[in-house]
Amino acid sequence: MDAMPDLPRQNRVPIFNMPGVVTASIAVLLGIHALREFILPDAWDIWALIHLALIPGRWSVAIDPSRIADLLTAASAAGDPEVMDARQAFARYIAAEPDASPWTFATYALLHGSWTHVIFNTVWLAAFGSPVARRYGAWRFGLLALVGAVAGGALHVVLDPLSTAPLIGASAGVSALMAAAARFVFQPPPAFTPAQPWHLAPRQRLQTIPELMRNRTAVVFLVIWLATNFLFGIIALPLGAEATAVAWDAHLGGFLVGFFLLPLIDRHPG
Repeated sequence: MDAMPDLPRQNRVPIFNMPGVVTASIAVLLGIHALREFILPDAWDIWALIHLALIPGRWSVAIDPSRIADLLTAASAAGDPEVMDARQAFARYIAAEPDASPWTFATYALLHGSWTHVIFNTVWLAAFGSPVARRYGAWRFGLLALVGAVAGGALHVVLDPLSTAPLIGASAGVSALMAAAARFVFQPPPAFTPAQPWHLAPRQRLQTIPELMRNRTAVVFLVIWLATNFLFGIIALPLGAEATAVAWDAHLGGFLVGFFLLPLIDRHPG
């Protein structure tokens, strides 16, 4: 005879229907941006940006000092005179004090250019990070986001090694979570008839790539994601103090890692 298990008493309804790790992640991103906007003096905020953002040119000349001349030449590219002067001054600063700063491949994801930027990322984090966190727990959720951020930053450095524009934003990590969620959220729920009301449905398996390509909803999502990232890569968006092009390559790096890393994590369900 089956015995009714002692289910936990539901004393209250959570305000946010999100896993705790997702709520905490959003709170950290919003809190850091609020700290920079309302509390930190400008000098401290600039220090944080220089030492925590990912700057491809700084990494490139630290690894290969012979590229300093190329860095200075790239900073002299035609453009607005004031912007060009600032870019050249910053390039000279990097050339004088080259530093690989490997931690910036992760810390850049904690900084954002504006409230629009951070809110945009947290909305997508809530939407696609929540199913990943529910399925895999906090540690694997964090691993996917971290590896996605690192991979996105690395691809950005590879494709634009002489850039002196600081890369900031959690978009690469969020893209990894979006790709991971796409592997299982667009399939119909498995057929399941519970023997008892409290029995839970079995966890859905990941779709293989051929199965995903036959899933019309998943394909539409992937096409829209790729198209919007391509468009955002060639137009300017007001994500910072001034209009700037979105780092589509960082998004792509994070997305690819989330898409292909997830099956390795899924093999060891916890």
